[in-house]
Amino acid sequence: MASHPPSLIRLLRLATLLAGAHAAGAAAQAADDMPGQHWSFAGYGSAGVVHSSDRQSDFSSNVINPGRAGYTKRYSYDVDSRLAGQVNYESGADWSAVLQVISERNLDNDFVPKVEWANLRYRISPELSVRIGRTALPIFLLGDYRKASYALPWVRPPIEVYGGLPISNSDGVDVSYSWRAGGVKNVSQGSFGRTQVRTGNGSHATARQLVGVSNTTTTNNLTVRASVMTAALTVDIAKPLFDAFSQFGAPGTALAHRYDVAATRTSVAAIGFTYDPGSWFLMGETGRLNTRSYLGNKSVYYLSSGYRWRAFTPYVTYSGARSHQALSDPGLPVSSYPAALAPLASGLNAELNGLLRTITVQHTVSAGVRWDVARDYSLKVQYDRLRPEGQSNGSLINVQPGFRTADPVHVVSAMLDFVF
Repeated sequence: MASHPPSLIRLLRLATLLAGAHAAGAAAQAADDMPGQHWSFAGYGSAGVVHSSDRQSDFSSNVINPGRAGYTKRYSYDVDSRLAGQVNYESGADWSAVLQVISERNLDNDFVPKVEWANLRYRISPELSVRIGRTALPIFLLGDYRKASYALPWVRPPIEVYGGLPISNSDGVDVSYSWRAGGVKNVSQGSFGRTQVRTGNGSHATARQLVGVSNTTTTNNLTVRASVMTAALTVDIAKPLFDAFSQFGAPGTALAHRYDVAATRTSVAAIGFTYDPGSWFLMGETGRLNTRSYLGNKSVYYLSSGYRWRAFTPYVTYSGARSHQALSDPGLPVSSYPAALAPLASGLNAELNGLLRTITVQHTVSAGVRWDVARDYSLKVQYDRLRPEGQSNGSLINVQPGFRTADPVHVVSAMLDFVF
């Protein structure tokens, strides 16, 4: 094992842990003599490889995944690969519990396992239930299972919509209420809590006073979900930059106030649908994300359709993101400062505009096929043609000096998904 990288060792340890949990869950279920009580174990995983045509940037599936496909590596196994296990307990009465642990690449370039869900659920009535602990956020159409790729038709959810919001859970209270209106089933859900994710190098993104509300409507083959979320967001990765701006008097303080993410009120609103009669599907989603900071104020969307033929499902997707704020700023008035400070002021301005170029403005055309090779296993191959627009780097990261925005980038992905 000494020859293996630490990330692989941790992933193998997680696999061993999940195997032990599976055995323990089976033993607990077999030994349980109390009627109605039930332990169960399940898991999912993805093993994928990604190639990007651009050698001056890296392709990534979300903003807290280093990706490493393109500039860093011609072929990367880090973009979509993950492994997760889940233990469930049903008391047979009103109580249940769930624990899910997941391992996926993070900005610390590691596969350190983390707790994705850990909550207790109490059913007050057949229609009303309350969960306490770490739960999935009720945001976006696929918010409950966005990481379980086997449940999705594509290699990954459209990155313009799902890649810009890495927060997937909340620590707090979650309430769900099921109701019917005119034969149409509805599930209304609300949550209140907080969450924190690592952004690399000891930095974090923290969302406090996080409130999310959604309603999912289902009738025949159509499902529609509308959701909104708001939180006081703090991201400290760029704090040294804005602390430096604050040393340049009123203009610098104004820029720090305008762009820093320090308990900044952030809001997300989205509505999506899926129509699936069985042999084919059509699904789409649109949303608005406003961070009131250098992270952007943008609209996102996608539309996707596929056809099921035996074990194969070919599909196409069009997705995009557009900004409602400028991707550049004049910054500090360099000429108004003493000559000794002018180079520093110019450097700060360049750093700020570098941050603004990370706001995703792009569109992507995707085509792929899913092959259900065996029960609980699917193999997917996908081609994406994405093109950043204007001054934006798009969703690409680790951008190098030779990068040219507005040039199309070609990405090819292959992935094996499984559940157990």
